Amino acid sequence: MKTKTILTAITGVAIAAGLLFASADMSIAKERRDAYSFPQNAAYKQECSSCHFLYHPGLLPLRSWQELINKSDKHFGENLSLEVKDKEELLKYFTANSADKSGAEFSRKIMGSIAVDATPVRITETSYIQRKHRKLKKDVFARSAIKSFSNCGACHTKGTEGDFEEDNVKVPK
Repeated sequence: MKTKTILTAITGVAIAAGLLFASADMSIAKERRDAYSFPQNAAYKQECSSCHFLYHPGLLPLRSWQELINKSDKHFGENLSLEVKDKEELLKYFTANSADKSGAEFSRKIMGSIAVDATPVRITETSYIQRKHRKLKKDVFARSAIKSFSNCGACHTKGTEGDFEEDNVKVPK
């Protein structure tokens, strides 16, 4: 009788442990999926992707996106000529999805690498991004298929999906 009770108790513990691990696996999978979600916004896509790679909003803090939008008349030597309604729409989008709002691991790491009083306007200015690319020689970024350090999509094959995992990096020759 005691053996049956002990076996029943062990079976119950094993089932509970299995459910706990399954729940943890689902939670990790959800966190990973959420980390790679790329929030869509028509204004952001229309205004920004016509000229460059559509950067994930979680790659910079809100203050950086605000600086870029508020000074869009001097956007890296270009005047973006954004209408007020477009600026408002973009600021609303960045307010909801910037690195300081994102649950993505890369966003947390980026935020941890930026001084609280710093406002980088280039993703490549963040020490986290610089550290992740430190093993690449500068001439790699000059290759015709890459052209610059800011052309993330040249190597990050799933970057447009918000996935910057090393497994999905292919550096063009």
